[in-house]
Amino acid sequence: MKNKISFHADSEVQNLIEEWQIWLSKEKRFSDHTVDAYARDLSFFINFFENVSVVFLQNLELRDFRRFISHRAAMDLEKTSLSREISAIKNFFNWLFKKHRIKNEAVFLVSNPKTAKTLPKAIDAPEAFELLDQVALFAKSDWQGLRDKAVMMLLYGSGLRISEALALNFGDIKKDQKAFVVKGKGNKERLVPLLPIVFEAIEAYVNAAPYSFKENEALFVGARGERLSARIIQRQMQKIRTYMGLPDSVTPHALRHSFATQLLSEGCDLRSIQELLGHASLSTTERYTNVSLNKLKTEYDKAYSGETTENKKEVS
Repeated sequence: MKNKISFHADSEVQNLIEEWQIWLSKEKRFSDHTVDAYARDLSFFINFFENVSVVFLQNLELRDFRRFISHRAAMDLEKTSLSREISAIKNFFNWLFKKHRIKNEAVFLVSNPKTAKTLPKAIDAPEAFELLDQVALFAKSDWQGLRDKAVMMLLYGSGLRISEALALNFGDIKKDQKAFVVKGKGNKERLVPLLPIVFEAIEAYVNAAPYSFKENEALFVGARGERLSARIIQRQMQKIRTYMGLPDSVTPHALRHSFATQLLSEGCDLRSIQELLGHASLSTTERYTNVSLNKLKTEYDKAYSGETTENKKEVS
């Protein structure tokens, strides 16, 4: 059992932190795991100081934030972990201003530590779910946040190319389907899996969108009701990875790549994965053998065994 998260702050700040956590859970629809991680990250910051009050938070200067970051970096914290902590702090201060007009401009001058660029690779399951939890933060409205999450869930949960997901029409996916037909490159059709959690994400978006949907019209639409552009999703992903301190390799393609590597780790043969991804050549699929199968198997089990039921990729 995890230790209870405590904050060295007065009752007013304690209440604000509790309200912020409820907002993350209810309005932003973060998983319990992510809310807990954000709260724990914020606690490192709050507890670095003494008797924190609202006035104290408002008067913090850039040097104070840098002093905290230096303290955490001296503890040999990985850059990705430190970036996540900074993101949690910024999230809290952003919420304080939007909801209570409690303002501190210095926090937004804080830069996340730079991470080394790496070659494209699969995203670990816990990291992927955390990423999906962040989507709503960067949308202009709640329904657009649900839309972007549904698109990314299709990439990660069904292995679609982003172009394939955005080409779907409303009538292509229906409730209680275990699979659906997608048209890939060269107009070749293939059958891909539809996890219940993926359909739930799509359903939540459709119910929240301010448009009515027709069978033979776009499933994913933009602000004016037109078929959604891939550039929108790519731009959102860029914002999320910057926010989380993730490398440039974290793209929509990486979600599709993760779908394949996790299937491979479960013992799915390359021919089957080739069919699911719509690869014309088996050699393209063979790139997924260059992963740590034991590690991925463990993460796949965690992701799909029911432990993360609340949360429930473009290549050639």
